[in-house]
Amino acid sequence: MSFASIIYFVFFAIIAALLGLTNIQGVRERRDISRVRHILLLIASYIFYGAWDWRFCFLMLFVTLSAYIAAIELNGKYRKISLCLGVIIPLLVLGLFKYYNFFMESFFRLFQVRNYQRLQFILPVGISFYTFQALSYVIDVDRKKLECEKDFIHVALYISFFPQLVAGPIVKAKEFLPQLKENRNINIKNLEIGIQIFVMGLFKKIVLADWLSVFVDEVFATPSLFSGKTVLLAIISYSLQIYFDFSGYSDMAIGSAKCLGYDLNRNFNLPYISKNVTEFWKRWHISLSTWLQEYVYIPLGGNRKGTGRTYLNLLLTMALGGLWHGAAWSFVVWGLLHGVALCVHKIILKKKIRIFKRDNVLISMGKMIMTYCFVSFCWVFFRASGIKEAFVILKQCLVWNSGVEHLYFWSFVALISLVIATGIAMLRSFRTGEKVCNGCYIVMNLNTVGALVVFFVVIGITIGIAYTGSNPFVYFQF
Repeated sequence: MSFASIIYFVFFAIIAALLGLTNIQGVRERRDISRVRHILLLIASYIFYGAWDWRFCFLMLFVTLSAYIAAIELNGKYRKISLCLGVIIPLLVLGLFKYYNFFMESFFRLFQVRNYQRLQFILPVGISFYTFQALSYVIDVDRKKLECEKDFIHVALYISFFPQLVAGPIVKAKEFLPQLKENRNINIKNLEIGIQIFVMGLFKKIVLADWLSVFVDEVFATPSLFSGKTVLLAIISYSLQIYFDFSGYSDMAIGSAKCLGYDLNRNFNLPYISKNVTEFWKRWHISLSTWLQEYVYIPLGGNRKGTGRTYLNLLLTMALGGLWHGAAWSFVVWGLLHGVALCVHKIILKKKIRIFKRDNVLISMGKMIMTYCFVSFCWVFFRASGIKEAFVILKQCLVWNSGVEHLYFWSFVALISLVIATGIAMLRSFRTGEKVCNGCYIVMNLNTVGALVVFFVVIGITIGIAYTGSNPFVYFQF
């Protein structure tokens, strides 16, 4: 059940209507209405997840039960055993379904064993997201950052909440569970904000990202047929596609949750204006980068155990971050490239190289362009079907071979759209005196005629020029 589908709109309208009924005065007086809403949302979340495959629901329920029981037992005499089980069970589930065949194939290939049996697993949608949420819940309870939640409905809803279930953003328990203690529900103000955020995300996905995917898929499938200029344009187009696709999904998730009365943290903040890779990871997939920092990098020792150990911790964290995205060595290479870049940036800061400390308009633009070029180069390993294929693409681009030339119209439309949106955000940041550009959602007051006209024009444009082919969200595979 994709966000960009009619069935989701119908599903969401039914859930919104049922939640709206709980606002009726007579209903509120007769029951503990908050619990009714939570149960309704929990049922809706399992229906939403079961729409892909009903068997996935049992796996998610198993992970939820293990996290719930482990967190409760952390206060007992078997604390260490409970913590181990609360961490190991989600990791085993993730490892079995997502990584078992990958590691077995790599092992047998290393020893040149050809006859081995693959396990025929279907990769459950969103398994990387809800297992990470279960892990963070147990760990936060153990660290005393969060009180153990005795209500199973609350824990189950936190792990399965359908707006962010299958592709994030990754939500920490300390951010979501307190909202369940409050009287949150649908109201006009939340609907006005949430729908606008959702429409922005929908435009990014079905207009920009999906049209870009047509060109990107064609070139990446047979790069040797195309000229170097066309391959370079495809690399740039993919950097735009994955941004619009994933940030569009995040917007739709955040907008859906807002309509229901809940707040999810933003996942992107104009990442392509970053002046270095460290800043990039503070702006890109924010929920994952903060999760890796809090639950992997810092427990490994962070920067507290010397320079060499700091660099090693960065490399390990980014390698694991790459592997989280997919069971392939190309993802590990992608993560390690970013890890090396983070280490280089730390060295530059430590050496206090003068040119990198200066900050005027030209130098800032140069830093942004260099960072964008590096990130786009790394995206080749992320998008290609393997490491060899990635090098073929890079070679075709760098040697500037002749071939089919294709200047794709939507690549320029997407690039211009990104530049205009970034320019508006930077101008707003300059006017408000913000030191760091904060690209926030543009939410209008729909009580005015002008705002309503603009809003419906955007909807009309989105529907009118949307890509109508089947193209799932990129992060559904993770």
